[in-house]
Amino acid sequence: MHRQVSRHPDSVELIPVTTPHSSRTGTLTFDGESATITFERSLRHPVRIVWAALTESEHLARWYMTRARLDARAGGSIEYWSGPAQYHVTGKILVWEPPKVFEHEWNVEARKELPKGERTIVRWELTPEDDGTLLRLTHKRLTRPTGIGFVSGIHAFLDRLEDELDGAVLTDWASRVKEVRPNYLQGVPRQ
Repeated sequence: MHRQVSRHPDSVELIPVTTPHSSRTGTLTFDGESATITFERSLRHPVRIVWAALTESEHLARWYMTRARLDARAGGSIEYWSGPAQYHVTGKILVWEPPKVFEHEWNVEARKELPKGERTIVRWELTPEDDGTLLRLTHKRLTRPTGIGFVSGIHAFLDRLEDELDGAVLTDWASRVKEVRPNYLQGVPRQ
């Protein structure tokens, strides 16, 4: 399957992926200078187990490489030191519906690799599916360069989440990013 950039009637650029929809690969879309990253993964674990991995500090520390403080309620706050770069992420919890939906702001102040900072929204949705869970992750309102830079990193984090849930050795994040990055860069328009 080859990739092409298609224009949505409302000027949204869709960047299809190189693998079938049922794969583990996500989608990167653009609307002007704004980017959205979307993933769907079928996980073979019940919703309550996946929810714990997404919201409990000890799990986040392992698979997401994140120190986390959550005031776990709608209107509460998050504070993360996230990923290998240890971005200091703050935000308000917009939706807290255990164990179905967790949506929060993802705000990072300007720094060298994010010169404008970021003010975005992350939404985790869990739906029971057969004996497991369908996970939908949406990270929206990213700047275009950040969306392009982050999509392969999020892919690698979700691979690590699956490892965490399975009790397996965690995939090396940096190696996995290098491996999957070409899937997302083909067809991305140059600035």
